[in-house]
Amino acid sequence: MADITGKRVAVLVDDYFEQAELTGPVRTLREAGALVDIIAPDDGEVHGMNHAVVADTFQTDRSIDDVKTDEYDALVLPGGAINADTLRMNIKARIWVKKFMDDNKPLAVICHAPWVLISAGVADGRKLTSYWTIQDDLRNAGAIWSDQEVVIDGNLITSRQPDDVPAFTQALIAQLE
Repeated sequence: MADITGKRVAVLVDDYFEQAELTGPVRTLREAGALVDIIAPDDGEVHGMNHAVVADTFQTDRSIDDVKTDEYDALVLPGGAINADTLRMNIKARIWVKKFMDDNKPLAVICHAPWVLISAGVADGRKLTSYWTIQDDLRNAGAIWSDQEVVIDGNLITSRQPDDVPAFTQALIAQLE
């Protein structure tokens, strides 16, 4: 198993994220030795979704107001249409995404979360994938979209959906090693 002991990973979500895209990476990253914080715009609880069904509630570790990007080695953005649509309109989330891109730190984005890349102004010219329903949005923003389990473009790692979580997480771990 990979060893990324001591690496700090932020998982940024808002309410109604795709649950498997949070729980899978968090579990695997922690098993590999990473310190993982679930961060949200507000302290408290956030709700997962299993596709269109509300699922479990999760306690956040920190609020985005209480942390700085330089505390983390990588950023994960789980998907879910509601979560991603809300995050893309959050100025602090957009700043975080842009900062990770500018600092060339691993940024792992799955499902609908590439919407945030568009709103942060970092999708243009990047090779990536996403949930298939937002491919037009990404192409219209100048991204080079393809239908693959994982697409890696420098520090940017993208995947399509919950079934891709194992490969998505392994790609992130490889960048952190």
